[in-house]
Amino acid sequence: MEVALSSLPRKIHGFRSVEWLIIDDGSQDNTAEIAKAHGVDHIVRHPRNKGLARAFMTGLDACLNLGADVIVNTDADNQYNAEDIPALVMPILQHRAEVVIGARPISTIEHFSPTKKLLQKIGSWVVRAASKTDIPDAPSGFRAMNRAAAQRLMVFNDYTYTLETIIQAGQKNMAITSVPIRVNEDLRPSRLVKSIPSYIKRSIVTIIRIFAIYRPFSFFGSIGAALFGIGFLIGLRFLWFYLNGFGEGHVQSLILASVLLGFGFQALLVAFVADLLAANRKLLEDIRFKVANLTKDRGIEPIEDGDQIRAEGSTILARDLS
Repeated sequence: MEVALSSLPRKIHGFRSVEWLIIDDGSQDNTAEIAKAHGVDHIVRHPRNKGLARAFMTGLDACLNLGADVIVNTDADNQYNAEDIPALVMPILQHRAEVVIGARPISTIEHFSPTKKLLQKIGSWVVRAASKTDIPDAPSGFRAMNRAAAQRLMVFNDYTYTLETIIQAGQKNMAITSVPIRVNEDLRPSRLVKSIPSYIKRSIVTIIRIFAIYRPFSFFGSIGAALFGIGFLIGLRFLWFYLNGFGEGHVQSLILASVLLGFGFQALLVAFVADLLAANRKLLEDIRFKVANLTKDRGIEPIEDGDQIRAEGSTILARDLS
């Protein structure tokens, strides 16, 4: 963490002030003391580890409460080159984007295994398909967003925030883009990737959940259509045999066709229900955004949940955009 903090800028062109905020997600390695020694402006602690996604949302909420106009998120393991922060926030300063993702040179990163590189590409493809954006490196945690974008983001996944926030930005019609960034040498193994099998398993689950939550009609509708279609074809096969006098030997096909047709129909019904729930979720997100703005306009401070901020993810916030 010391290396990451020493490389963070205190001045960025276009901003009057830059402040640092550390999220201590229940760590046991004197994160707060180290942060204070390096001049960190704000430290928020979780009493116990809540995971990367929860820590990210805590950081966003804290930055918003502190009045940040632009929020930059980076990792405490110094994976990302902090010298690229000015390039990262430039599209926001130029009013070309609300969210900016730093695109790493994945193919040239030596400490990434071939499996991890492949999963990075698959994850990015899934996000592009679900969000209708062209972000080449969706799993990148090096990103910047303006205040309005941060207020509208809400992460449901407990494992990681990277994929889900891009999909939300795309679905909410936010202006989102990416800029090429550099990475530093690997200082320590990733705490998010404990093992390749675990990473593969959790990545697959995350991808499935993304489609189920943000493309529910397509997800369940595709499953329902496939089951219904297979059942229909098997039913036609049985009908052909029956009409030609061979139906008695193919009763199993009739049973299988009935089961598949029933499952397919139920999956199609679930697709419609899930689509209605997704629409309801969007309405709730809009209400949350409007209530937050109303609270701010009235000068009412949001109620804190007792959490204070950690250094699995370091955040810098820039205030008073000039």
